[in-house]
Amino acid sequence: MLTVLANATYRTLFGAQILSLLGTGLTTVALALLAHDLAGADAGQVLGIALAIKMVAYVTIAPFAGALLKWFPRRGLLVGLDLARALFVCLLPFVTEIWQIYALVFVFQAFSAVFTPTFQATIPDILEDDAQYARALSLSRLAYDLEALMSPLMAGLLLLVMTFDGLFVANGLGFIGSAGLIIWTQLPKVTKALSGGGRATQGLKIYFRTPRLRAVLALFVAVAAAGSMVIVNTVVVVTTDLGLAAGAVAAALAAFGAGSMVAALVLPQLLDRLGERTPMVFGAILAGAALLIAPLALSQGFLSTLVLWALIGVGISAIQTPAGLVLKRSCHPEDRPALFAAQFALSHLCWLIFYPLAGWLGVSIGLSATAFILGTCALLGVGAALILWPRNDPAVLEHTHDAMEHAHPHSHDSHHGHSHPEGSGASSGVAAPHHHWHKHGPIRHAHAFVIDDHHPHWPR
Repeated sequence: MLTVLANATYRTLFGAQILSLLGTGLTTVALALLAHDLAGADAGQVLGIALAIKMVAYVTIAPFAGALLKWFPRRGLLVGLDLARALFVCLLPFVTEIWQIYALVFVFQAFSAVFTPTFQATIPDILEDDAQYARALSLSRLAYDLEALMSPLMAGLLLLVMTFDGLFVANGLGFIGSAGLIIWTQLPKVTKALSGGGRATQGLKIYFRTPRLRAVLALFVAVAAAGSMVIVNTVVVVTTDLGLAAGAVAAALAAFGAGSMVAALVLPQLLDRLGERTPMVFGAILAGAALLIAPLALSQGFLSTLVLWALIGVGISAIQTPAGLVLKRSCHPEDRPALFAAQFALSHLCWLIFYPLAGWLGVSIGLSATAFILGTCALLGVGAALILWPRNDPAVLEHTHDAMEHAHPHSHDSHHGHSHPEGSGASSGVAAPHHHWHKHGPIRHAHAFVIDDHHPHWPR
């Protein structure tokens, strides 16, 4: 997996990702302490609302992230967003009212909703080889899981020498460091999309009109259902049902992270041999089945709970890690920012639904019944994915184009081998993008098929 770091550009961006992740982890701890400082016993409610605001920002802002690349160069946009995040996170120490937390969290997460998918869409432009990109995805998953383990430890050590306000400043410095690494990195230029339509909705159009991507969304229902059970209810499972100390909560979450890391380590080899569909479907089945047997496992004690949480971690990682590969082969390079933004928004919409559902069900009907219901939701997602994503899913599809006449920026290619009228100022050999009304005759051919302006619907 580490061989991918031989690419200097990716290595620099991975360093920027590490700085950003560690800073964000410190802020998670600091935000909890700030909420307790302002709200006391109601701190949990404040954090819950802040988490919901975060998800709302992701869902509402992220779909428009790709459109910003029409006006801003990618490197400048990423650097500007990092610096904006640094500014707003450093304002948190000056908060004196709870509503101010909510306002700053929304603005900060709005910047993150643009930064994260834009950053993610940059990696496949740097690592064009699928095998290398798969290793980068696994390395990124490993970084996320290690951050979840290391950030609380780092925060605890830093709190020995500073107040929690200092953690916000440390996060700001992390974002500034990330911006510094990006600004000195030569990123591939974004190819301008040759489309007459608005790019803000292009990612969503591609997503919902591509069968394998609709299946990916169904699998992310399984991710959110299983993950919400772990993230929301672990503290109740461990402290209330099992009667253990708070340290056991950290151990349970560590088991969940360890399972995710194991999957990230073995997935590159599996993806080389099996492709993306089989590991992702298997991961969803594993996560859903683990929740269905949770009532039995939780009643057996802490060790069985650790094993169960680790299995859920394996399953979730098996879904999340290869998703980038599916996105990469489902669009043109110029549409990647928009498609990654759509995936970011839709996946977090799943979390926005299942986070409060897991908490409400846990209080209302008990944890065993909650696990069973969430496991059923996960397996329903698997069933939908199996229907939507055919086992035989070739890249090249034969299809027919009907005759049509329209205008949009284009170059002369297999779809635009036409001549220009006398006096139009262009010749039939024009290669550069130009714009005029033109006609496409009916044609039947085969090529790597993705949704775009000339292929608005998936062939039957």
